[in-house]
Amino acid sequence: MNRVRPPFRADQVGSLLRTPALKEARARRDRGEITAAALAAVEDREIEAVMARQEAIGLSAATDGEFRRSWWHFDFLKGLRGVESHVPAQGIQFQGVQTRAEGIRVTGRIGFAGHPMLDHFRFLASRTRLVPKMTIPSPSVLHFRGGRAGISREVYPDLDAFFADLAEAYRQAVRAFAEAGCRYLQLDDTVWGYLCSAEQREQARQRGDDPAALPAMYARTINQAIAGRPDDMTITMHVCRGNFRSTWISEGGYEPVAEVLLGQLGIDGYFLEYDTERAGGFEPLRFLPRGGKQVVLGLVTSKSGALERKDDLKRRIGEATRFVALEQLCLSPQCGFASTEEGNRLTEEEQWAKLRLVVETAREIWG
Repeated sequence: MNRVRPPFRADQVGSLLRTPALKEARARRDRGEITAAALAAVEDREIEAVMARQEAIGLSAATDGEFRRSWWHFDFLKGLRGVESHVPAQGIQFQGVQTRAEGIRVTGRIGFAGHPMLDHFRFLASRTRLVPKMTIPSPSVLHFRGGRAGISREVYPDLDAFFADLAEAYRQAVRAFAEAGCRYLQLDDTVWGYLCSAEQREQARQRGDDPAALPAMYARTINQAIAGRPDDMTITMHVCRGNFRSTWISEGGYEPVAEVLLGQLGIDGYFLEYDTERAGGFEPLRFLPRGGKQVVLGLVTSKSGALERKDDLKRRIGEATRFVALEQLCLSPQCGFASTEEGNRLTEEEQWAKLRLVVETAREIWG
């Protein structure tokens, strides 16, 4: 029952803890002590090492750990035309901790004119025998965090035009990755998790948006963005409730968005957070169409080093089969281990033990 195309029975979300050598090189580059080329050489070496380790523990897909990024989302979004960096009054508020104050805003017409991450993918693909997996933020991420207030009214007096340009820019990006050889692309999308939270929906209202209308709007944009991809290109989506230094932002089960998320998006698989009660039960999985689409259950937490028990993972997968067939399920950590370069609060060895547990458990369930 093991799968030959992604998502795989044992899979991963994408980001990995930055290694000490990489952290040191980035700090030295920030202080002006080494060149950009010297930093890139360290990145190359450290990426090759973690890709080899992914292969050694038995994963079917390899990522570059997002080692060339500071943030899981801003680094990509800043590469789109019309998007600029800015320094907000404060960072993003998580439970008990804030990120550093950094953000983006839309100041011009959104467009795509190439991107440095295409070369990041090419390096990954040239250095691994596994299926190279690329992760980028979903288009909805550019809208939700800042909402109407983060988008120039002079450039986009009508948000319909903004979403149309956004979908086209992403359509070109997807095509560019496909032309570079990418056949496993993941859209990271915290927005769907936030729309499960009453608190986050209220914050959206305060920013001038209608949270009840957003799921349909986002689904339309995403479907337009991925339309026309090659038949052999798998596109998945990862949904979580925030992941910064082992903390989180939102809570609430998938019921408010499940029908649109699982039933109306034209993607091939979903990486869904399920490591705590914050994500609710498996009942929303009943909206997954029979056959074809996969759900990758994020039952192994990336937020702590405590190792889950295989029997508990198998029991929870069994519970999920009340609502979706076993052949449509896979297993992974609930999120990456370092959505930002700071990383979560666990060791590298604990991280690899988590991924090894995913591989071993999946083999025992699916063969």
